[in-house]
Formats: sequence, structure tokens, C-alpha cells
Amino acid sequence: MSAVAETPGGERVPRVLIVDDQELIRTGFRMILTARGIEVVGEAADGAAAVDAERRLEPDVVLMDIRMPGVDGIEATRRILARNPRCRILMLTTFDLDRYVYTALAAGASGFLLKDVTADHLAAAVRLVGTGDALLAPSITRRLVERFAVGEQPPAVHRDLAHLTPRELEVLTLLGRGLSNTELAETLTLSEATVKTHVARIFAKLELRDRAQAVVLAYETGLVTPSG
Repeated sequence: MSAVAETPGGERVPRVLIVDDQELIRTGFRMILTARGIEVVGEAADGAAAVDAERRLEPDVVLMDIRMPGVDGIEATRRILARNPRCRILMLTTFDLDRYVYTALAAGASGFLLKDVTADHLAAAVRLVGTGDALLAPSITRRLVERFAVGEQPPAVHRDLAHLTPRELEVLTLLGRGLSNTELAETLTLSEATVKTHVARIFAKLELRDRAQAVVLAYETGLVTPSG
């Protein structure tokens, strides 16, 4: 995968692939991102084309529509991440509680955006995910997972939580409930730097890519339940 470019000021700028079956959406997103200094390396109109384009272009971030004819965004996400787990995928949806969003996160997506997102939010989201973080607003995470975790039943992810220290297990539980690093620090009476260290160790021990996977894992292992 190609390295993320940097501006003269050292800011990391991700290369983006836009996937949506509506040309108007693709064009609009391209214009927004390009105007804000983010390189759009390509577009695709369906999931199959997205998988091929990702292989050829090796973008850092894929903006992926969930609902498309043929190969949908969720299956395309699975195929892309099976080949290139370093790729970051942001799902695009029309509804903030789209019934497919949890499945998308379970498939490995790093977050999701509404299609009516503001231009500045879109650019900020792409930059955030491009750095390797996940786009999961705590309030959205709580609402989304509590609504869909029980009904969806994605394949269980088997991880040995015994490798975690008691503190790390506590941090993972709170991550699963959607707490941000700031909220974790306040809840546990720790510095944000210490919280970040715990989170990084959890990811390394459990081979997690980002917070999205941590949330899914916490529910799939029963560490967190929709009721608490």
C-alpha cells in the first residue's frame, strides 16, 4: 500500500477511492475532497469495481456506499480487507441507524458517514480515518450497537481475553460502550496518555485494527451487552 502523502506542514493526507452507484454523489464528494487538498485517486460504481479499483490504486481510505446493485458495500469491504487489512473503509449510508451499519462494522469498516454530511465534516472524517483511527462518535456507537448487536449475529470473533490485564479488560469494556479517550480518562481517573497506551496494548494483544473492531469484539464476546 502506498504511503500517505504529507503537506509541506507535515499533515498526513490520505488518498481516497469513492464508491457509490450514483454519479452525482461521487462527483460531489470528489469536488469537496479535492477542494480541501485530499487526493481522490479513483471512483467505482459498484462493489465489484471497488474491489478491482482498490487493488489497482491502493488508496488509503475508501468511501463505500452500503447499498449497491450486484456486490454491495459490505461484501466489497470484506473482500478488500481480506486482501489489504491496512485499508480504511468509511461506509456511506442515508440513515443514521441503517440496519446494515453494524454488519459493516463487523466486516471491518472503520466507521460510517451520512450522505448528507457537511463538506468540512466529510474532509475531517477522511483525514481522521486516514491516520488509522476510527470514526465512531460515542453516542452513535451506543445507539447503533445496542439496537443491532442482538439481532444481527455476525460470525463470532474468537480472542483470548485472558491475555488482557484487569485494567485493560476494564478499558475494553468501556470502549465497547462507546467511550472516547477523554471519557475513559475521566471515568478511570487516568491521563489521556495512559489511556492511549492501554488502548494500543489492547489492540496489539487482540490483533485489532481500530476502535470499531474493539466495539464489535466487546459485544461478540459478551464482555458488553446491549443492556449494559
